[in-house]
Amino acid sequence: MTVSEPSDTDPRDEIVTHLAALRAFARGLTGNASSADDLVQETVLKAWDKFDQFRAGTNLRAWLFTIMRNTFLSGRRKSVREVADPEGTFTAQLASKPDHDGRLALQELNAAMRALPLEQREALLLVGALGFSIEEAAETCGCAPGTIKSRANRGRAALAKQLGLAKGDEVLPGDKTVTGVLAAAPAAF
Repeated sequence: MTVSEPSDTDPRDEIVTHLAALRAFARGLTGNASSADDLVQETVLKAWDKFDQFRAGTNLRAWLFTIMRNTFLSGRRKSVREVADPEGTFTAQLASKPDHDGRLALQELNAAMRALPLEQREALLLVGALGFSIEEAAETCGCAPGTIKSRANRGRAALAKQLGLAKGDEVLPGDKTVTGVLAAAPAAF
């Protein structure tokens, strides 16, 4: 577990600095902005309620992401009783048409990400999109660093295959997040 320098401030005050990253991870997990916002809210409420279990001086970011991951997985287990829309028929009726190529490419990338197994998707989001170190991602997912590396590499290969990308191709030119997800990070691998 990563240990940070003890500070004089209440760690609760630090939660707000992690909201953007939490929302990005939630959006990647859920594939839906509204569900992502709900997941972030539920995560913050659970963290606030259980702050007595947080150990001062440990990694607050990893603790919050672990709560989010566990909340998401619990929700997935509960969702087996919900009506599924695997073809996206109802969802497509609610979506607006893309107004330029970038949005269309992003929708294609999101669909490809949702098609990945959850473990590969989480690894790509944490390491590629959110900039977690391999160790932080492993701690968040409760597995070994080598497992995260393997999941991220398999996920990148599967995404490239689904999107029909050759080595060096870009999905959205200039988009750092997309590039981070699809490109192997030399420092991490």
